Amino acid sequence: MPILRISTQLHKWVALVVGVQILFWVAGGLVMTAIPIETVRSEHHVREVAPAALPASSLQALPAAARALPGGVTRAELKTTPRGSAWVLTPVAGDPLVLAADTGRPFPALTPAEAARLAAEAYTGEGRPRAAVHLAEAPAETGRTGPIWRVEFSDRERTTFYLWPETGEVVTRRSAVWRFYDFFWRLHVMDWKNGEDFNHPLIVVTTFLTLSVVITGFILLWIRLARDIRLARAARREP
Repeated sequence: MPILRISTQLHKWVALVVGVQILFWVAGGLVMTAIPIETVRSEHHVREVAPAALPASSLQALPAAARALPGGVTRAELKTTPRGSAWVLTPVAGDPLVLAADTGRPFPALTPAEAARLAAEAYTGEGRPRAAVHLAEAPAETGRTGPIWRVEFSDRERTTFYLWPETGEVVTRRSAVWRFYDFFWRLHVMDWKNGEDFNHPLIVVTTFLTLSVVITGFILLWIRLARDIRLARAARREP
């Protein structure tokens, strides 16, 4: 039967080509459903801190703070940070400028001891801060650019907090669980370098081929079931 022969050949050879990726999809799906996303994001290691009120009477007004950017400001944000109230000023061109809201000047540079202390204050768990390291360029796993502080904890998950150098805020959390999850995510979306693009041609073609495996599988199943039914009926008719 031509359709049986064609379906068998397509099913066999295409499955051989995409079989490994199908395994990665299933394994990645298992990892992503078995591990709670809150654990991946280390949310269980985030200490809940009540928001602090801004000391309005001692703050620099925006016009005074904005004088640090003669070219003009396109956005200004006043917020509370672990190092005190801060103005975050976004210029017309260039990176945002962070100023202490009470003095209108940049915060003093973070020291390793202060970075470790701020990370510990933002953390809850059985671990303790290890060495705090200032990095001139943020690692790719942070999804950020520019300088950053990295503080690792001695817990089982090897939790890592990344702090913004100016304010000491924890801007990214990573762990061995996150890296394990990220490995399978990259396999799942077939973007092994960045794990960000899941619409690239390779995954589209592979998905199309996988669909052909499923369709030919159903065709083979239907043909074989129909044959078995015919044989069973013929056997019952025999005296």
